[in-house]
Amino acid sequence: MSAGEKLQAAAIAALKAMGRFGVYEGPPVQAVMPHAIVEAGPESDWSHKSGAGREVRLAVTLKDVGERPVRLRALMDEAEAALEGLAPDGWQLVTMRMMRSGMARDAKGVWTGASDYRARMLKLE
Repeated sequence: MSAGEKLQAAAIAALKAMGRFGVYEGPPVQAVMPHAIVEAGPESDWSHKSGAGREVRLAVTLKDVGERPVRLRALMDEAEAALEGLAPDGWQLVTMRMMRSGMARDAKGVWTGASDYRARMLKLE
């Protein structure tokens, strides 16, 4: 399993442990609102002289319905807190930094909150 897959699995487990919404590895065909989608993106080398390392982008997208995004904002804050201190199996998470976050509503009234993270990890020997 790649570093990105391990990070994604750890993030999914952390968000599921919250027990506040469904969590999926990719966009579901049908899902009850609210729900989250966790995807590992580009992975690049972050090795050093004596060990392997990876930099991985992680995208967390939350979807909800409602007239205002009050619940979605609260869920995004809770999700960000849940992602602190992740421990991907076989890797040491050195840094996990939120790079950007935003929220928008579509024509059907579905709110989407997206947060992109940059994780830097070192392989445990």
